[in-house]
Amino acid sequence: MTDSGMPPADSSDETATEIADDVINTEAVNDEAQVVDGEVAPDASGATHPDTALAAERLEDLQRLQAEYVNYKRRVDRDRALMQERAVRDVLESLLPVLDDIHAAREHGDLVDGPFAAIADKLESTLTKFGLARFGDKGEAFDPMQHEALMHQAWPAEDPALDGAEGTTVVMVLQPGYRAGEAVLRPARVAVADPA
Repeated sequence: MTDSGMPPADSSDETATEIADDVINTEAVNDEAQVVDGEVAPDASGATHPDTALAAERLEDLQRLQAEYVNYKRRVDRDRALMQERAVRDVLESLLPVLDDIHAAREHGDLVDGPFAAIADKLESTLTKFGLARFGDKGEAFDPMQHEALMHQAWPAEDPALDGAEGTTVVMVLQPGYRAGEAVLRPARVAVADPA
């Protein structure tokens, strides 16, 4: 048993099943009374031996405890994965302002070469391993699930990035969006326009 009162994970299911099988297959002390398929069989006089009744009661308790433990283990395994995803998402969300500064420095040409550019590249590639992806580009179709429209503008003339656009389109990205896997951490903040 561990401090939490639960048996260790490596012997849990097998040990409980073996004990339950042993109790089911064990004959009662009285030769005429026995446990068959988890039911107490009466002896010839119609009475059950007290030890047989006690064994059947213990078997029911053991089976109930085993079922509770299996459910507990499944719930803990499911919750562990959810908590890990939540922790990764919280760390990524806390780094978004840093990534915004890096992105802005690149856009303005301040982060072309040098040691800080190498550090920024390593940071972004490391976060990509955790599923972080930047999205929101000029010319994308506006999607309210991924974009937050802050401005509506007139359609810009003669812009090759917008050729062939139909419907409401992103014409300027004010702040890129980020997602972790399929979950949107922050929508892209954009200006949109409708084609003439």
